[in-house]
Amino acid sequence: MVHQYKLGGWNIVLDTCSGSVHVVDEAAYDVIALYKEKSREEIARIVLEKYAHRPEITPAEVEACLDAVGELEEAGKLFTPDAFAPMAGDFKARSGNVVKALCLHVAHTCNLNCSYCFASQGKFHGERALMPFEVGRRALDFLMENSGSRRNLEVDFFGGEPLMNWDVVKRLVAYARSVEKEKGKNFRFTLTTNGMLIDEDVIQFANREMHNVVLSLDGRREVHDRFRVDYQGQGSFDRIVPKFQKLVQARGNRNYYMRGTFTHWNPDFLQDIEAMLDLGFTELSMEPVVCAPEDPAALTEEDKGIVMEQYEKLAQKMLERKKAGKPFTFYHYMIDLESGPCIYKRISGCGSGTEYMAVTPWGDLYPCHQFVGEERFRLGSVFEGVTNPGVQEEFRRCNVYARPDCADCWAKLYCAGGCAANAYHATGSISGIYRYGCDLFRKRMECAIMLKAAEQALEEA
Repeated sequence: MVHQYKLGGWNIVLDTCSGSVHVVDEAAYDVIALYKEKSREEIARIVLEKYAHRPEITPAEVEACLDAVGELEEAGKLFTPDAFAPMAGDFKARSGNVVKALCLHVAHTCNLNCSYCFASQGKFHGERALMPFEVGRRALDFLMENSGSRRNLEVDFFGGEPLMNWDVVKRLVAYARSVEKEKGKNFRFTLTTNGMLIDEDVIQFANREMHNVVLSLDGRREVHDRFRVDYQGQGSFDRIVPKFQKLVQARGNRNYYMRGTFTHWNPDFLQDIEAMLDLGFTELSMEPVVCAPEDPAALTEEDKGIVMEQYEKLAQKMLERKKAGKPFTFYHYMIDLESGPCIYKRISGCGSGTEYMAVTPWGDLYPCHQFVGEERFRLGSVFEGVTNPGVQEEFRRCNVYARPDCADCWAKLYCAGGCAANAYHATGSISGIYRYGCDLFRKRMECAIMLKAAEQALEEA
C-alpha cells in the first residue's frame, strides 16, 4: 500500500509496509500514482502532456523515472506487499503472560475538579481512596513475579492526583530500589501530576527517582482555568506554573512533558503550545479531549478542520524554531523513520491487558487506566493474579489485523490499531475504531513525516 500527499511544499510518498518514505518532484509523484494502473507508454504520454510547459521533463527523464520506480519496487521500498497479517496472531501468544508495566492508581481522589476529566475527578466512577503501601508493594511484587526475564520494568504513579498520597509513592520507590538488584530488575518510574502539591521535597525526589514527569497544563491561562479549577471554582494556572518552572529547571529541562488537553473550546490549540513555549517549556504534548459526545467539551465535526490546520501550522512552527536554533519537542511528532518501533509493536500496539495493566487502590487489575471502573474488564487483582483470562485473551487477540476497519488504512502500522479504550467507548468493542481519533492520527502522521523530511533537507543544506 502506498500513500501519497502534498504538504508544506513537499511531495511525499509513503510505502506503508516497508516504512520507506520518498520525497520526490512533481513528475515522479505523478509517475508513482499511475504506476500500478497504466502501462509505461500511457504513463509517459500522460506525464509528458501534463508537463509540456517544462522542457526539462523529457521522454528520457520520464523513462529513467519509470526505471527508478521499478528498482524501488524490486528492492521492497515501493508497493511492498503486506506480509505481516499471518504474524499478528502469533506475536502476543509468543510473549506469554509477561507483564512489563503497571499504572499504579495511588490516589482515586483529586484536589482539582476538572469537568472534562475522564476519570470522574479521580474517582473513576467509584469511591475516593488512597492506595495503602501494602497494596502498592504487592503490586510491585506482582510485576516482578510476572515479568519473566525482562529486566526493565515501567511503573507510572497515577491518579486522581498521586501527590495526595506522596509518602506512599516515596515508600514504594524505596522498596523497589531495595529489591531490584536482587531480583535482576531495573525500575523506571513516571509521575503524572497537576502540580498543586509540588514543593521542594517533590522536586528533589522526582528529579532523583522519576525517569519521566508528566505535568498537566492546558496552555493559555484562560483555557487552562476554564476547566482545571479547584473545588471552589478557582483556576489553578497561577498556582502551578511557577512550580512547574522550578521543577523543570531543576530537572535540567529534560525528561518531562507538559501535557495539555484541547477541547471544543480551544481547537486552535497552537496558541496553547505557543503559550507553553513563552513560559519556557519545550517538551510538549496536546491531546484531544476524551469525553462523551454530548459533553459540551467534546470536539465536533466542525472543530476537526480547525484541529487539522493547527497540526499543519504546528509542524511549520517547529521547523521555523529549529532553523532559529530554538527547537522544541511535540510528543506526537516523535517518529523514527530509520529504525522506528519493531514490527511487534506496530502490529500489537500498547500491550494493554497483557503486558501493561492498571492497579486500583484496592489492588484490582484492569487492562489500562481508561478501563478502571468498568467491571466487565476487571482482570483480577495483584493478590490473586489474573482470574479473568477471557478478558485477557480478548486483549491478546486485539491487534491491528483484528480490526476490519483498519485493513485499508495507510497509517495502520503507525498506530497499531489505535487505543482499545477509545474504540470501546466509541463502538462498544475493543476491536472497533474511534473514527474521529483516526482522522486526527492520520493528519498527525502526515505532519510528522513531512517535518522529518524538511528537517533532513535542512541538515543537508
